[in-house]
Amino acid sequence: MTDITTYHDQFTAQKAAVLVPTYNNAKTLEAVLRDVLSYTTHVIVVNDGSTDNTSAILDAFPEIQRVEYISNKGKGIALRRGFRFAVDQGYEYVITMDADGQHFASDLPVLLEKLGTERKAIIIGARNLQQENMPGKNTFANKFSNFWFYVETGLKGPDTQSGYRLYPVHAMRKMRFWCTKYEFEIEVLVRSAWKGVKIDWAPIKVYYPPAEERVSHFRPFRDFSRISVLNTILVLITFLYIKPRDFIRFLFKAESWRMMWYEHVLNKEETNVRKALSVGFGVFMGIVPIWGFQMVTALALAVLFRLNKALVFMSCHVSLPPMIPFVIFASFATGKIWIKDGSILPPLTSNLTLDMIKQNLFQYLTGAVTLSIIAGVVAFLLVYILLAIFRRDPVKQVS
Repeated sequence: MTDITTYHDQFTAQKAAVLVPTYNNAKTLEAVLRDVLSYTTHVIVVNDGSTDNTSAILDAFPEIQRVEYISNKGKGIALRRGFRFAVDQGYEYVITMDADGQHFASDLPVLLEKLGTERKAIIIGARNLQQENMPGKNTFANKFSNFWFYVETGLKGPDTQSGYRLYPVHAMRKMRFWCTKYEFEIEVLVRSAWKGVKIDWAPIKVYYPPAEERVSHFRPFRDFSRISVLNTILVLITFLYIKPRDFIRFLFKAESWRMMWYEHVLNKEETNVRKALSVGFGVFMGIVPIWGFQMVTALALAVLFRLNKALVFMSCHVSLPPMIPFVIFASFATGKIWIKDGSILPPLTSNLTLDMIKQNLFQYLTGAVTLSIIAGVVAFLLVYILLAIFRRDPVKQVS
């Protein structure tokens, strides 16, 4: 039997409440509320324009706090209005639960306990995605979501689609969000991570009824399309703004340079092959003709391919301003391999024609790509040979 006094006092002390958004969940809502109320009466229900007898069910629970409106707005709006209401009532944290009966109130203490060490983190209740009755589409969708979450934040997580979460609403009160439907739960994680809010996980149980008994308002084509559009936008923002912003902030911290040197450049656990690949890739990206985007692209791909970011960064500087004329000359000269009538130097004449410009541009581009590949391979081989001579490879030491 649940000791409601103990848990209710913890919710009170932590200024936490349980937030339940609901839309036409009359079959399961009453059981969910009774389950939650056995732990605390700090309960907020957002009735997202339900057309069934949800309001009548809520009338039977006068102890709960209600947010209601007539038209259905979507889960994102329901959560956002619930957050705002909770802050207005003086709560600093909310634990969100779905109203379809899939979540167990017995996991509330698991999330609440995290507040002992994580005061400004979003805690996600991670489900066992391999359990019996787990819909196959849910497993695929979650892996899809986990992958893009990693691309957008650099963070790995087991379950980014779980709706059982603890939110530090006091730390998020000034944030403004765009999404109104299911995709809000992705947006809030990514944009909170960008703001420095920690994302953490805790194991929870989940119940999936037989297929014929499941009630879902998720519209596969429409909602998946919205999620895909959102991820496209978030990825663009990540590579065009977030990654460069974080990198600039990193460079202006003295401890960053010390960490870069000891943990990355001198990383004793990193294999010789990975170090050599990082240098070779950095040289390749420093020469490849995407001026203005070389560094950003190099670091983004270094994260994606798990290369040594410090070595990639330093190797990219093969195209520092003093070296640019030499790189351009070498690129143009290399392009002569592919152009039958090419020359070692571009024609210095005022009588340039459109055909001459096209030919010389093509010669430069093909030469730059060729040079970047050759230089990258040479750098890789040279660094690997030197490391093989002067450094013990951690992998070979273990074997």
